[in-house]
Amino acid sequence: MKKRLVFSAIMLLVSTVVFSQNVKPIKLNPQNLHYFIYKGKPALLVGSGEHYGSVINLGFDYKTYLQTVANDGLNTTRLFTGAYIEKPGDFGIKSNTLAPSEQNLVLPWKRSDQSGFELGGNKFDLDKWDEGYFIRLKQFMAEANRNDVIVEVNLFSSYYQHGWEYSALNTKNNINKTDEVSAGLVNTLQNGNILAYQEKYVRKIVRELNGFGNFYFEIQNEPYAIQKDTVILRNEYGDVKDFRNFLEVVSQRSNDWQQRVAGWIKDEESKLANQHLLSQNISNFHYPITNPDANISIFNFHYALPNTVGENYYLNKVIGFNETGFAGSLNTTYRRQAWRFLMAGGALFNQLDYSFSAGMETGQDTSYKAPGGGSPELRKQFGILKHYFDALDFVNLHPDLRVVKASPGAITEALSDDNKQWVIYLEHIAMKPYSLILNLPKGTYKATWTDVVTGNTMQTFTLTNNIVNMPAGITDKVLRIAAMH
Repeated sequence: MKKRLVFSAIMLLVSTVVFSQNVKPIKLNPQNLHYFIYKGKPALLVGSGEHYGSVINLGFDYKTYLQTVANDGLNTTRLFTGAYIEKPGDFGIKSNTLAPSEQNLVLPWKRSDQSGFELGGNKFDLDKWDEGYFIRLKQFMAEANRNDVIVEVNLFSSYYQHGWEYSALNTKNNINKTDEVSAGLVNTLQNGNILAYQEKYVRKIVRELNGFGNFYFEIQNEPYAIQKDTVILRNEYGDVKDFRNFLEVVSQRSNDWQQRVAGWIKDEESKLANQHLLSQNISNFHYPITNPDANISIFNFHYALPNTVGENYYLNKVIGFNETGFAGSLNTTYRRQAWRFLMAGGALFNQLDYSFSAGMETGQDTSYKAPGGGSPELRKQFGILKHYFDALDFVNLHPDLRVVKASPGAITEALSDDNKQWVIYLEHIAMKPYSLILNLPKGTYKATWTDVVTGNTMQTFTLTNNIVNMPAGITDKVLRIAAMH
């Protein structure tokens, strides 16, 4: 076994060195900084993936999983790298890839010879790396690259509920005598000697992954969950105990720490061949960003509303929606969230898909118990969404608040180039279709209605005025208008 690991490590090192010399990491598109460029082509990211434990969970077959993602026409997934893990049963998730069994847990740090880890087995030695973990991490990245899947490499997370109790950085779980701090202070600059171990961990992962181009770093998942300065009631009619009715604004000391982590990444990559994009998770729902860190290129939101794109569009960076959930399990809910967000000008959408689990890497399990959705049918619908955008000249589009003058009985989101191409997404509210009233320049246009559920063309016609009759049926649909010459 040891010889196989050594051989795998040597082969991986050789291939990574060769690969890193030719790699061109995903970047912001210079033609339109609200989108990406990857392998020389404009790109946006659409995913529906497992609960972030592909690498730390040895029981999870990531090859089958990544092939499934690609076969469904999707191109992104999130990955937690080990500073945060979960325990079976957390958040009511029955089959949680981020909560492996004791024998299937692998982290960046080597186990010591002292028993006492909170979730079973020996404590960790934060001064020694588990090379088996890094071999698996790079094999995962290589497999994602083969499948053209972009990985969000998430370095840290808030510690919810009792999560800090089973982190390797907690002094109870290591032999390195890390300082005793509360869960709320772990990801701040007031965390004692933990900061030095966090820096070693970040720089190690940055070095190990530098040879890959198919990823970006996210600093911390949901920092506002445990470090907040302001809580604003956004729904005066909701339950005051339900987080979904509030906007939580992350604290300044969390931002200070995140800027420090971003600085470690930038400094380490300045010595290496490749530089990668950095993402910051801003808030749930929406928030007009203040004092953005110049090192950040992607601003991600959870459970995002379309207006968060407009609020932050002036930043000329990618605005992303990288986690869904807590809105039931209906495919319709999450499909509409994806269309709304990307049609508002977002460039990244990722569904948290609970139909994936260890032993069910093809994502066929629809009997899951979890606070969200996911299914093969939903991934098919996301694939239709991505295919539709790939057929557009989306890099030349921007949010258009003028083209729809009125939409009786429906809500809309629109993109255009103001001249030759308009795209309008429509959701019915009324039980019968009415006419769209548009604000197009005088001219003759080719217009095509598409059913977003099936991807089928519903109607193609010539448009010479600003009145468009909606096709029968109340499923959401999208209208593409192109100038005819």
